[in-house]
Amino acid sequence: MTHGASDLTLPEELLLLTLDPERGKPLCDRTHLRYGTAGAVLAELELQGRIREERGRVQVVNPLDPAHPLLASLLTTLDPPSGKKKRFRPGTSAKAWIRLYGRNAEERHLDHLIERGLLRRETRRFLGVLPYQRHFPGDPDLTGATRWRFGQAEARGFPDQRSRALAGLVSATGLAGTLTTAGREGRAAMKTVRRALWFASAVHHNVRQNQSSGGSSDSGGWSDRGGGGWGDSDGGGSSCGGGGD
Repeated sequence: MTHGASDLTLPEELLLLTLDPERGKPLCDRTHLRYGTAGAVLAELELQGRIREERGRVQVVNPLDPAHPLLASLLTTLDPPSGKKKRFRPGTSAKAWIRLYGRNAEERHLDHLIERGLLRRETRRFLGVLPYQRHFPGDPDLTGATRWRFGQAEARGFPDQRSRALAGLVSATGLAGTLTTAGREGRAAMKTVRRALWFASAVHHNVRQNQSSGGSSDSGGWSDRGGGGWGDSDGGGSSCGGGGD
């Protein structure tokens, strides 16, 4: 089967876009990328007409399973539609959901990219003892194509909903300065997009909250060593600036 960049969901596109293909790890802090991936799931579900947002809460409007199995699974974690009038505000808090499901969304989409052959995983050992993992472009290599598409969209002012969603998420995870080709103006443009998109704003809230707490852990606390993720045991995660202001 031939894969193209146009076949990617927003979570998959974000993971490829934020990959350093030489080092095999994300360009930013992994916890921030997890929040971004969860936000991308919500963005994709909204684009597909499955959910809507109202005052920071996500409501399912079409509970039928999306074609993508991971999106279908994650859709079930959101409050289903109800014909009964609720005493409290209906729906799921976007900020809380992103924090709770960030790790799940990122790891499962990463594994799916590997299963499709779009990424390949290498296990290495830090000091010859502690295992960690790196991920590199597969065949075909869509990382370069994804970066090129993003640059073209930026040059046109992010003209469509998908490119605007991706721009907002890039800004929310703190990578606007790294991925823009237009310098300060590019960062400012992505920040404007981020502020206009509820899911990007929710991601940015979690990134800033994580920074203010002085930690990089998400819900539950865990280590990447020997796990199924990118891995940081060879010197720690990189920082991407936390999304700016």
